Amino acid sequence: MKLCIFEDNTFENFYPITLTRPIFDLRCGHTLLYEKILRAFPDMETCFFLRDWIAPTFRKRVEGKSVNDLSALNDDMLIINGRTLFMDTDIQAEGDEEIGVMDNTLVYARVKKQTLDKCMADSFEAVLKNIKQILPKKEVSVTLLNYLWEVIHNNGKAIGDDFNKLPKKGIFGSMAEGAIIYGDRNKVHIGKGTEIQPHTVIETAGGPVIIDEDVTVTPFTRIEGPCSIGKGSILFGTKLREGSSIGPVCRVGGEVEESIIHGYSNKYHDGFLGHAYVGEWVNLGAQTTNSDLRNDYGLVRVHIKGQLFDTNYTKVGCFIGDYTRTSIGTLLNTGTSIGVLCMLVTTGWLLPKYIPSFAWYYKGKIAKGYGLETVLKTLKISMGRRNKELTKEDIELLRYLEKATQDERNTIVEKARTENN
Repeated sequence: MKLCIFEDNTFENFYPITLTRPIFDLRCGHTLLYEKILRAFPDMETCFFLRDWIAPTFRKRVEGKSVNDLSALNDDMLIINGRTLFMDTDIQAEGDEEIGVMDNTLVYARVKKQTLDKCMADSFEAVLKNIKQILPKKEVSVTLLNYLWEVIHNNGKAIGDDFNKLPKKGIFGSMAEGAIIYGDRNKVHIGKGTEIQPHTVIETAGGPVIIDEDVTVTPFTRIEGPCSIGKGSILFGTKLREGSSIGPVCRVGGEVEESIIHGYSNKYHDGFLGHAYVGEWVNLGAQTTNSDLRNDYGLVRVHIKGQLFDTNYTKVGCFIGDYTRTSIGTLLNTGTSIGVLCMLVTTGWLLPKYIPSFAWYYKGKIAKGYGLETVLKTLKISMGRRNKELTKEDIELLRYLEKATQDERNTIVEKARTENN
């Protein structure tokens, strides 16, 4: 039997982070969504199905696994919707053929090869459609993520689940004299090569703390569980509040609360980041700060598909796409969404709540910037500082996205120009 993880058509609800990755490559807790599924079925050969235009970059991430290849559907299959938060679930590989649905959405399908052969078509979407018409349906109850802010609000619970499922827990790194664990020591995992320097406090009253390998935690850092810190990251006197996940090779300072930061992003300096989701290779300038609570304590609204959408939450921070950079003193409003490869230069005022991909915010208005080719040169330099390469697949994806978002960007830039004249 083989495992298939797929992305459905809700990916726009998770923009700007899913502009550059499939839904199941989102981080929630210490691990990515698809990693949780693989952990549940560790011995199964796996294939993935996702949007064609992000397939090349994802294929590089999971080298050796099948991506968007219908010929991989050649066995009994367990097919799982990749936006399922795979924690407390009774989804099993073995059993009768069936489709698990929730709110009329396919969560999983267990299908025999003989049935699958009858359902084969020229696209994965058509294969799923055929399966739905044949197999019996079963109502299930799982955590099915619908929007990006739901990933953030489930993060603390996911960290706890990841901690419980660590194959080996304990303190394998070094803790200097004067660094303390305030609470249950059994709720802390510190990986090999990690250095916890003096005057650091790790508090476990609210939940467990996962600190991966080769992490450096400098003096006057306070870490509150549930919390997760990825391999090779550095904390600089950070107030790392509950419900936060830091990806690998990040540099983080200031105050961070209930936020998720993907790998290779920097928030080196002081400033507040709360209820936020930050992509890869993002650099937040000194004193960059976001609001995550309206002054009237009302529900926060976020831009999705050109419309303001009510999140039904009172605490929602900002969403920042890959490669975006902010200048010193940048102030982000509650529920701000910023696209891929933006450059934000502060004016001393709150920035607009929506900035499209590849745009600049400069002198109080949204502008087109210097063009993609110029920015790519800067990216190659910044990634080289972390011994990483901007691959041809990365460049092709960015060129595709720059063209795909051009009309929207031009419309917003022209509107801003007209309003400022």
